[in-house]
Amino acid sequence: MDLSNPFEDFPVIGNRSPREAARILRDLGDDETASALESGVDEGVKAPATFGRKCWWPFQDKPWQHTAHVFGYLASAPPGDEMLPIRHAGNIEADATLKNSRVKISLDCLRVAAYPGNGLHHVLFDFYAQNQVAGGDVEHLHFNAAYRAREGERAAIIGFPIFIGLNVGSEGVAFKCFTVNVKNDQDEALLDFLDSDVFKGGLKLIKTAQPAIAPLSGMAVGLTKSLASRHKNVPVQDFYMGLDFSNISTRAKLAEGSYIAVQIPEMMETMWDWMDWVYHPGTGQIVNKDDKRTLIPYNYLVFSVSRYEG
Repeated sequence: MDLSNPFEDFPVIGNRSPREAARILRDLGDDETASALESGVDEGVKAPATFGRKCWWPFQDKPWQHTAHVFGYLASAPPGDEMLPIRHAGNIEADATLKNSRVKISLDCLRVAAYPGNGLHHVLFDFYAQNQVAGGDVEHLHFNAAYRAREGERAAIIGFPIFIGLNVGSEGVAFKCFTVNVKNDQDEALLDFLDSDVFKGGLKLIKTAQPAIAPLSGMAVGLTKSLASRHKNVPVQDFYMGLDFSNISTRAKLAEGSYIAVQIPEMMETMWDWMDWVYHPGTGQIVNKDDKRTLIPYNYLVFSVSRYEG
């Protein structure tokens, strides 16, 4: 199973040194945050370990400065008005009936709490999955998509198809996501072709190997690498999620439903509790259980897995 990262030479901004991050921010015209970041390094200032503030601490608490992620799971439910609980993706029961089945993976939400720079963000996604086809072969899939979202808001998407008819096999599925904040004007125009109906239809798969998949995936990876290396374009999120059928508590399990990946500070991993958050079916938002006006204050995305019978 190939788990190599084709983007290891393009670190997300959270894995860069403060001075490198400051240089990137100046390229984006955010001199204020860059100066605060440099000042914090020079003065040895550390961020307070607080959570859920309305404003980010100038140089230590921007969501894009972190590389850790937490993964939640929201079970499928019939329509209703009751708040729906969210659980850790490893604290659920896998659906064994999905073994050797086909599934559809869709992107249902992208929230940009804060990305480098300000204003409208053009976000390029590289989605990766392993397609286990007949005969035991594995196809390594990459699919590009681009979305627009303003700082502090969600992209105008729901149910955006990514992989349609993905073959699960007996071991589960592997899923990766890599995002690039595209601020280069020429590249923003280049992303317009990803808004075509061809790309909005997702990557459609069949039960047997498809010769065209390898070159298509290679082109997707090449596009992402090219844009990630360009002036003003900044990789922001990079995570891997394996979903299987085991009973091992530390692994994420595969079942029909929605998975939430939240980019948080590593110090928050021991404090984060999915029981503090619920899904509000009336608004379609993930909110604080005790204060329905409070949203998750970090960058996150939601993708769903459903059975595919096509």
